[in-house]
Amino acid sequence: MKGLSVSKIVTALMLAGLALLPLYSYLSGNIFILTLFTRIVILALAAASLNLIMGFGGMMSFGHAAYLGIGGYAVGMLAQEGVGSGWIQFPVALAASATYALVIGALSLRTRGVYFIMITLAFAQMAYYVASGLARYGGDDGLTVYKRSDFSGLINLGNRTQFYYLCLACLFGVIFLIWRIVNSRFGLVVQGLRSNEQRMQAIGFPAKRYQLVCFVISGTMCGLAGALLANNTDFVSPAVMYWTRSGDLMVMVILGGMGTLFGPVMGAVVYLLLEEVLSQITEYWALIMGPLLLLIVLFGRGGIMGLLGRVGRG
Repeated sequence: MKGLSVSKIVTALMLAGLALLPLYSYLSGNIFILTLFTRIVILALAAASLNLIMGFGGMMSFGHAAYLGIGGYAVGMLAQEGVGSGWIQFPVALAASATYALVIGALSLRTRGVYFIMITLAFAQMAYYVASGLARYGGDDGLTVYKRSDFSGLINLGNRTQFYYLCLACLFGVIFLIWRIVNSRFGLVVQGLRSNEQRMQAIGFPAKRYQLVCFVISGTMCGLAGALLANNTDFVSPAVMYWTRSGDLMVMVILGGMGTLFGPVMGAVVYLLLEEVLSQITEYWALIMGPLLLLIVLFGRGGIMGLLGRVGRG
């Protein structure tokens, strides 16, 4: 109970910090920190969506960044064609991500283990090369989004504070949805399939159907992060779909704690802050980041959330 209290306190402080960040940015005059944390919140959303299938479902997808790119390109392409309404852009981004997730899931879930990982990676790389070949939409150079999504004056995405709170609301909404899914009958079946798929099939559960639905939900959530990311950077490029970005998302989930509700958020905050701080110190920051992450994974089984639990238990 003591360890549980420690993790709850740290999580509550982190969430309070995220909620009050714009106030700190305003009082200190530090605009950069708001921009940085907007990116962190968006990628935390993407990591949380990956955690749904990887942490709770046991599906190690190495191509999750594809949905970031698909969501981003849906916004960018529509903006390029003169469709600037967020009421159109965001649903299209979600639908496109869900459709691609359905295709990937239907094929990759026929395999297991390393073959599943490689197929998801192959599909992500396929999306990367397709985007690189879209000359009309920038090709390798990427696509500039000249105007952010318009929500009929309901919210101004050009306002840093309003956009930050929109991203934060989306993150909290996704986490709440994941909590509802995980604690539903559907979620319990998915977690049961992670533990023992053969036994679950033997008692009559259609394993692939449950896993596919979970896979599509996860991809759709990540597509939302992609749509937000395109608005945040005013730019989208094939690089956002590259396999290294999928690796970053996996590291965030593992670092924070797989199979925990707020672990991916914690992992995203720590990982991206470390990246920012170390990159300011030296251009060889990755040589420092790598061993640090390795030490946390080796000695912090269960990620940061697991480490907090053990610290609380003494």
